[in-house]
Amino acid sequence: MGDIVHALPAAASLKHAFPGWQVTWVVEPRWAPLLEANPFVDRVVLLDRGTGAGLARAWRELREGRFDFAVDFQGLIKSALVACAARTERIYGFDRTLAREPLAAMFYSDKVLARSIHRVDRNLELAAAAGASTALHAFPLPPGRAEGELPTGAFVLASPLSGWRAKQWPLDYYARLAERLRREGGVPLVLNGPPSVRKTLAGVTGAVPHFSSIEGLIDATRRAAAVVGVDSGPLHVAAALGRPGVAIFGPTDPAQTGPYGTSFTVLRSPDAVTSYKRRNEIDASMRAVTPDAVFDALQPQLARRNHPADCLA
Repeated sequence: MGDIVHALPAAASLKHAFPGWQVTWVVEPRWAPLLEANPFVDRVVLLDRGTGAGLARAWRELREGRFDFAVDFQGLIKSALVACAARTERIYGFDRTLAREPLAAMFYSDKVLARSIHRVDRNLELAAAAGASTALHAFPLPPGRAEGELPTGAFVLASPLSGWRAKQWPLDYYARLAERLRREGGVPLVLNGPPSVRKTLAGVTGAVPHFSSIEGLIDATRRAAAVVGVDSGPLHVAAALGRPGVAIFGPTDPAQTGPYGTSFTVLRSPDAVTSYKRRNEIDASMRAVTPDAVFDALQPQLARRNHPADCLA
C-alpha cells in the first residue's frame, strides 16, 4: 500500500508530461482500489501472483500492449520482470545502490542515481529521468466507502498492524492511549484493520474496533479528527490526504519512509537504530515511545478541530 501511495505523484507527473499517451499501472488486485478513478492512470493491469491463471492473464495483457517505455518504482526483481514483460527497449529504474534488490537493476536500460532521501521524491526523480519535466505533488486517492460502525462525533483513528512486527507499537499501549483520550480528550480511539485481524484488535481494551476493506479505511481516514500511525500503508494514506496526526517510528527511517508533507508529528526514540530488519518482535525503540508522549503530541491537533478558523488557507 505504501509503495503505491509513494508513487502516485510520479505517475501524475508522467501523465502531465505525456498527456496524449496512455499510462498503464500494473498492481496486485488487493491494492487496486487505491487507483480507482485516478485521473492520471488510463489502464490498470491486475497482477495476481497467487494463481497461474492470474500470472498468465497479466503476462498476456502486457505482451499484447505496445509501450514506449516502462518505469519500475519498486526496485524489486519481481517488478523488474513485470517491466520486461512489456517488451519495451527502455526500462527506467533505480541504480543498484538504491534498488531494494540490487539485482533488479540488471534489467534496466536506464539506471537512475536519485539524490533525494524520501521515497516520494526519489520516485519523482525517476519520473523526471523518464521525461516528466514538471513534478506534480498530487495524491489522487479515491473517496472511499463507509463500512462498519464509526463514532458519530470526533474520533482518533489508528491502524496498529504493519507488514512486519518490528515496526509495530505494542497493542497494550493503544489501550492506555484510548483511556487517556476518552478521559481527558473526550474522543474515542478507533482501531482499523481487515476482518482477518478481528480477534487481535477486539482485545484492545477501551478502543473501538473497526474492520474494513481499503475503501473503508480511506473513508474512516477522511472522517477522523486525527490519526496515529506506524510505518505502514494506512499512515501514508493519511499523510497523502493531509490528515493531522502522530507517526511513531523505530527501526525504519522517517526521513525515507515517514509521512510525506507537514501534517504529521513524528515521534522516534533518540536511541532508535535504523535497520529495516524484518524481525518478528516489536523493536525496543517502538516501546520507548510512550502512550503519554503520543497523547501529548495529539493534543494540539485535536484542539485545532475546535477552532475552524485556524484551518483556513
